[in-house]
Amino acid sequence: MTFEETYLNDNILDALYDMHFEEMTPIQEKCIPEILDERDLIGIAQTGTGKTAAYLLPILSMLDDGGYPKDAVNCIVMAPTRELAQQIDQAMQGFGYYLDGISSVAVYGGNDGSRFDVETKGLKMGADVIIATPGRLLSHIRMGHLDLSQLSFFVLDEADRMLDMGFSDDILSIAKLLPKEHQTIMFSATMPQKIQQLAHTLLTDPVEVKIAVSKPAEKIQQSAYICYEPQKLGIIRHLFKAGELERVIIFSGKKDKVKDITRELKRMNINCAAMHSDLTQAERDEVMYQFKAGQISVLVATDIVARGIDIDDILCVINYDVPRDAEDYVHRIGRTARAQRDGVAITLVNEADMRYFSDIERFLERNIPKNPLPEGLGEGPAYQPSAPRKSSRGHGGRKRGGNGKPRQHGGDKQSKGGRRKHRGGHKPKTNSGNTNS
Repeated sequence: MTFEETYLNDNILDALYDMHFEEMTPIQEKCIPEILDERDLIGIAQTGTGKTAAYLLPILSMLDDGGYPKDAVNCIVMAPTRELAQQIDQAMQGFGYYLDGISSVAVYGGNDGSRFDVETKGLKMGADVIIATPGRLLSHIRMGHLDLSQLSFFVLDEADRMLDMGFSDDILSIAKLLPKEHQTIMFSATMPQKIQQLAHTLLTDPVEVKIAVSKPAEKIQQSAYICYEPQKLGIIRHLFKAGELERVIIFSGKKDKVKDITRELKRMNINCAAMHSDLTQAERDEVMYQFKAGQISVLVATDIVARGIDIDDILCVINYDVPRDAEDYVHRIGRTARAQRDGVAITLVNEADMRYFSDIERFLERNIPKNPLPEGLGEGPAYQPSAPRKSSRGHGGRKRGGNGKPRQHGGDKQSKGGRRKHRGGHKPKTNSGNTNS
């Protein structure tokens, strides 16, 4: 289905034409009509599926059609990290290129005081769309820098990550300030119980859109070690002594293990760094910058970086422990074998994690090869796949303003006129609310 076949307005379609956006992704095809029909929506889709456009395009189209308060905040887009907020902000500039009178401002932490002052100025000047991390937005709200009483759209992007990072209370505090009548849109890569509870709290009769998690790239060479927990560090030592491993991410579900692994690698003179929730945003930014620049060879991280990090040259992913769901496994190992490169994914499986690993194998519909333990570590436990279990989860611009002021989209640009079919206005809300074809 093409964007031309939707009820997105002409200014949005002109911007998409310039950006060479033609065919919609599955998440866009299912979400855009429902959002234009003013339905609350929860979308389950992994990063890379086009979910940012799935909510920004219909919202911007409706705002541009008019009928919303002037000089008021009409839309809040919440994101878990500064990096994602910046990505959404960039997309906003491209999609809003031909929009007259629609302004936006990005608000996120990890900056010095001067950035906060610039954000404050931008908010006080007024912005239709605010893209923000929860903590930073709440700071501005508490200081009286913005009024959300006339808000029409409330978007939570990567809601599962926000909850994992401890933003649940902040989100609920912000939600309490919103008017009773508004449209809530939530996106999450997975659907654990805590996301279901949040959706029940914030959304009214939502449409649920699920896009199946893609299988890992065939170019990823997957294998596992079946071991006891005390043997894991020995396996890590063996892997790094056996070859010159570079461009590696080691994932663990617990920050204490991340710290232990990092200490062990540094004893081996491995050029590594840790990434976990105890670091400040500025510290995380510096670690990620050094890793992207090649100044660090190995990144040891919790799942805080499993999604949403765009690095194409990762050669190896090591799961120090087994993710609790197949979706998380796919997100983790999907950091490698990108941009037509080969990649390696190694998972360390202890006795307690065997049931989760066998769930992953069932999801992938394949048996992952098991490596013999390195010499000197002794025998490991016998691998015992478990019976199937019920999962609690369901199965992804151009100009940027750098001064923090709300940007006015549109102005003196001329429509390219290359499209053949023009329509104005979005489709009137239907009784059924179901416009999927």
